[in-house]
Formats: sequence, structure tokens, C-alpha cells
Amino acid sequence: MCGIVGYTGKNQAAPILLDGLSKLEYRGYDSAGLAVRNGSAEAEVVKAKGRLSALSQKTNDGLSLKGTCGIGHTRWATHGAPSEINAHPHNSDDGNVVGVHNGIIENYQELKEKLLKHGYAFYSSTDTEVCIKLVDYYYKKYEGTPIDALNHAMVRIRGSYALAVMFKDYPEEIYVARKDSPMILGVQDGESYVASDVPAILKYTRNVYYIGNLEIAKLEKGKVTFYNLDGDEIQKELTEIKWDAEAAEKAGYEHFMIKEIHEQPKAILDTINSVVKNGKLDLSAVGLSDEDIKSISQIYIVACGSAYHVGVAAQYVIEDIARIPVRVELASEFRYRRPILDKNGLVIIISQSGETADSLAALREAKSMGVKTLAIVNVVGSSIAREADNVFYTLAGPEIAVATTKAYSAQLVACYCLALQFARSCGRLEEAEEQRLLDEMLTIPQKIEKILEDKERIQWFASKQASASDIFFIGRGIDYAISLEGSLKLKEISYIHSEAYAAGELKHGTISLIEDGTLVIGILTQSELYEKTVSNLVECKSRGAYLVGVTTYGNYNTEDTTDFTVYVPQIDTHFAASLAVIPLQLLSYYVSVSRGLDVDKPRNLAKSVTVE
Repeated sequence: MCGIVGYTGKNQAAPILLDGLSKLEYRGYDSAGLAVRNGSAEAEVVKAKGRLSALSQKTNDGLSLKGTCGIGHTRWATHGAPSEINAHPHNSDDGNVVGVHNGIIENYQELKEKLLKHGYAFYSSTDTEVCIKLVDYYYKKYEGTPIDALNHAMVRIRGSYALAVMFKDYPEEIYVARKDSPMILGVQDGESYVASDVPAILKYTRNVYYIGNLEIAKLEKGKVTFYNLDGDEIQKELTEIKWDAEAAEKAGYEHFMIKEIHEQPKAILDTINSVVKNGKLDLSAVGLSDEDIKSISQIYIVACGSAYHVGVAAQYVIEDIARIPVRVELASEFRYRRPILDKNGLVIIISQSGETADSLAALREAKSMGVKTLAIVNVVGSSIAREADNVFYTLAGPEIAVATTKAYSAQLVACYCLALQFARSCGRLEEAEEQRLLDEMLTIPQKIEKILEDKERIQWFASKQASASDIFFIGRGIDYAISLEGSLKLKEISYIHSEAYAAGELKHGTISLIEDGTLVIGILTQSELYEKTVSNLVECKSRGAYLVGVTTYGNYNTEDTTDFTVYVPQIDTHFAASLAVIPLQLLSYYVSVSRGLDVDKPRNLAKSVTVE
């Protein structure tokens, strides 16, 4: 949600800010703006509604804004409709303070009333303008430093925020503050950067700091200083980002999503190889000892969106292989229903960004109850990674498209690895069987490559479905988990109404929605459940449905039932989700392309949901 970029150094700031904001477009936004200061002159602010291209055009690609210190923002409307006046940056009445903000100020109305009594006027409907003017108020009241002003403001503000501000009295400096909203800071060769996410500054530096909750930082040219809420200076370690800058570019593909679909074999192989040593699974880097695992009485997987669907698939795999009870929870529900957790349980939080607001809150809830936590995340140094007791990093690299593909696949294989490790530690898996399953996992990347070789056939079929109005996915067991993800992919980027159902539930109401021409996609990778799901498809066909089957090579009698069949290579059924999801990703992508939609930036969606 929203995006922040800041720069201070020796080069012109505006082109760097625009470039950084372009790398954050995947986060979702409806307006954008820049504030650039040229020496001691007052900051020049330019804002535009709509796409970043409108702001680029307004500033001549940044060339008309002169100055070496500035901040930029892409806004996702929360308080106040999308408009130029509500766009960030916002400034105090006299231009003394100008700033941008991600997050939600929950008590902004109360703070606004306080500021109105002290003579402040307001031009926008945003909570951010209130925040900026509150900082200005404390700066003038106590006649202190920017750090003092931010400290006082942070104590009064309730909610979440990543805040970047510039002060007229400190023309070459940027001050930032953070609470529950992601922010990173980078330095390189006499220049300093701040951003909401790594891709924005990856082109310029791989040396970054992670600012903690309720901390403040001062950015000078090539130097960053950190402070706690008391204003005392604190030390931070510099972290090197291993991602390649080219990984955040399209590399000749039409969209990031199709590029990332093709990157899945590498993401999966890199993730597996990170925990395989000398041909054997070794999760010692994750930090869970055999004793820790043996003591686990219950596993709680907590996540949102596609990560939740990973959890649904993982539940089947872990329970079947390791025989440990697993419960899968939506993070947004978990955090509010006062969950009852076994003190010997393990809470697994799955999040690509490591900043998902509901998942982070769920993690903190679990820790407050004294339950051990494990994070599966893709971003090193993210909030969830820092706060969890143990971390399993997926090695998917930067994922730019809003609709996740390679991060989902990397999370799946991470869960497979945990299942094998848990089973071995608990003595529930013979060494030979563990090795067989590991060897099967290692075939996943090559088998995905084989599926991708046949993508033109799926593209042809997808072009015929561009006008569909309702699509249903059905499956049993792990196939149901695959259906959930296939349905989400389709609806989020094609805007076609789509639902996933456990196939056995069709007769409990859902089948009433089937009519002539309704597209029903059946997932049929689980051999023990194959015949039952085929029977469910036949029931749909008798009511006029057009049937698609996604099954494994060898199940050629599927063609006797379905109108169109997609085959994936055979694999141990525990790992079928990793293969069957690929044609569903491709289907969603090509349907969206056929409809002429913006695949990478679907309407109303953001890559990382960092506010409720």
C-alpha cells in the first residue's frame, strides 16, 4: 500500500525519486507527488492524480524540479478521495515542514481539532496533512530539533505510519519515523535513500538499514543516524541485499507476472537448495532443533491471501507425512477472536513481504501468549522476520506483480521441507522414504519447465474465455487447496467472478449456480480422490457446464468427461500443488491479457497490505 522514496546526495533528486516510485507501482496507488528542495529554498511540491506518467509529464521526467534533496510518494486513498489536493507530499501552513506518509492515523480527527484550536488550517481530507502539521506544531512549540518534534508527535499519534519529512531549517536532510509500516534506508558513495521496499533503491545501493518500530532516523548525504523514542542515538548494522538489480526489471517480458511465472523453477530450486547439504535436508539455519520439533503438539499456520492457500495445502502435507495436527487460520480473523493456543504449539506465519499487517499482528499475539513462532518470508530483515523466533527464508527474489506466483511456489516447497523435517525428527519417516520424497521435490523445477513449454495451448484456450462471467474451480484434498489459489488468481487480475469449492460440497447449494455454458475447472491430481471428483464434474456437465480438467499424465480417461484437458507431469501426490497451479496461473494471465487489462497492477489491489 502506498510507496515512499527519499533521496539526499550530490545528484538531482527528482529523476531518482521518479525512478524509485516506478519500482513501487506494484504496491497500488491512485496519485503521486514529489517535494524537492534546492539548497535553502522552500521545497517545491508537484502532485498529480492517476498514474505516475502524469507526474513525470508534469515535471518533464523530473528535469524541471531542481534540487539534490527530496521525497516522493504514490498514494492509495484511505482518508479522502483520490485527487491532486489529497495526494502527498503535504506541507505545514508556512511550508516549514513537508512530508509523506504511509499507514493510517487512527486519531487524526482528535489531532485535527487540537491543531485547529492552535490556528492551523487544512486544505485536504487526509490524515497525513494532520500528521505533518502536528510535527510542525511541536517543532515550533518546543523550539527543538526535528528529532524532538518527531518524538512528541509519535507519542500523540495512534495508528501505523512510515513518515518521511523535510524541515526548512535543515535543507539537505530527511527525517523518518516508523511504526508498523515498512521502511528501509540505504547509503552509497555519499548518497542516502529511504524507501518503502527494496526494489525502489536496488538500482542505487544494496547496503541498507532496517529501521525498527518507534524509531527515528536522520538522513544526511551518505550517512544515516538512528534514534529511539527518547531521542537517544542508537546503533544499527548495515545489511547487504543479495537480490540482483536486474531481478526487478521485466527483462524483455511483456509483464512482470509472466516473467515471474517463468522464474518459478529457479525460485523453487534456490529455496530447496538453501536447506539441503550433501544431498540431505538440513534445517539447522531455521533454528528448530529436534527437541523443539518433538515437543510440538499442534501447528497453527496463519496467513492472508495466497499465503493462506499455501497453508491449506501444507495442512494436508504436514498432517499426512509428519502426523502433527495442523490448523490453518486467516490472519485477519485470528487476531481478533482471542484464539486459544496450546503452549507447546508452533505458530507458522507465512508472508511474502514480511510486512502484512494482519499477519504481523497475529505473530505478536502468539508471542504475547508465549507460543513459539516460525516465519516463512521472502524479504530479509522484514518486520515478521525480525520478530519471529525462527525464520525460513524463501529465495524467490523480488516479486513485483501484484498477483503472486513465484513467492507462492517458494512458500509451498518451504512447507514441504518443514513436513519432511518434522516427520524425521518425530521418528515418523524412514530415511529411505525421506530421501525418496526429497528427490521427488527436486524434480519440481524441471517438471514446471515442461508445463511452461506447452503454454501456447493454454493461451489459446484462455482467449476463448475472455468473455466468461462466472468460473468455478473444484477439487478434493490438496486439489481443493489448488482450486482456492486458481480461483484467486483469476478473479484478482481478470475481474471475472470466480469461486473455489470443495467438490464434495457441490450438492450443498453450489450446484444451483451451474447453468448452460458455465465454466467449471476440476483439479484431479489426487489418485485416491480422482473418481469422486470426476463424478462431481459429471454432475456439473449434466447441468450444462463446460468442463476443464487439470490432471496428471496417465489419466487420459479424463478427456472422456471434460471438454478441455490440461496435463501436468506425474509426481508424488503430496507435491501436486506445485505443478497443477502453473496452468492456472497461465490461464489467469492470458485471460487478463485477452481482456486488455493491466496484469501487473489490477484495480483496487496492492502487493503488500500493510494497513487493515
